[in-house]
Amino acid sequence: MKREVYASVKDERLIKKRRDQMIKGAVNLFKEKGFHRTTTREIASASGFSIGTLYEYIRKKEDILYLVVDRMYDEIRDQLQKDLDTNQGTVASLKRGIFFYFQQMAEMEEEVLVMYQEAKSLTKDTLPSVLNKEIAMVGMFEDVIKSCVDKGELHLTESQIKMIAHNIFVQGQMWAFRRWALQKEFSLQEYIDLQIDLLFHGMKQTK
Repeated sequence: MKREVYASVKDERLIKKRRDQMIKGAVNLFKEKGFHRTTTREIASASGFSIGTLYEYIRKKEDILYLVVDRMYDEIRDQLQKDLDTNQGTVASLKRGIFFYFQQMAEMEEEVLVMYQEAKSLTKDTLPSVLNKEIAMVGMFEDVIKSCVDKGELHLTESQIKMIAHNIFVQGQMWAFRRWALQKEFSLQEYIDLQIDLLFHGMKQTK
C-alpha cells in the first residue's frame, strides 16, 4: 500500500509541482552531502522556495527521502509495464525489455545512487512500502521469464527464474554505483550488451 505524505495544501496539481521541485533539489544534495547532513533549509533553497513553503508539502525531512525513492520506483514500474511483454514469451522480447530497463537505470543514475546510499534512513513505516514496490517489479521480470519457459524458449526451474529476475533487477542498477570503474572499460552500450550476453549464457535455451 502506498504511504501518503501529509500536505496542508489541497491543490493536487500544486502539490505535484512543488514536490517535483523538492525531489529534484533533494537528489543532488543527498548525493553530495548525504541525507543526515542535508538540512531542510538547503532543500528548500535548492527547490526554489522558502522553508515555510517546504513545510506546506511535508512534515519532516524523512518525508522528502521517501518521496525521492518512491518516485524513482514509480517511474521504473511505469516504464517496465510499457517495455515488458508477458504475452510474447520470446527470448527476443525479454532481451528488449532488459535492454530498456538497463537504459532507464542509467538515465536515473542520481536517484539510484541516493536510493542505495540512503534507503537505510527511511523510517520503519515507509521502508516496507518501498521494498514491496521493488519486489513487485522483480515479479514483473519473473512473469516474462516464466512466459518464455511456458513457450519452450527457456528451460529453467522455479528457483532459477526467481534468481535470474533478481539478478536482472540489480545488474540494471549496477551502472549507477559502479560507473566510476565500469566506464574505464566499457561504454554504456557495451555494458548492457555484455550483461545481457552473460545473463543468457547461464540460461538453457532451445535451439
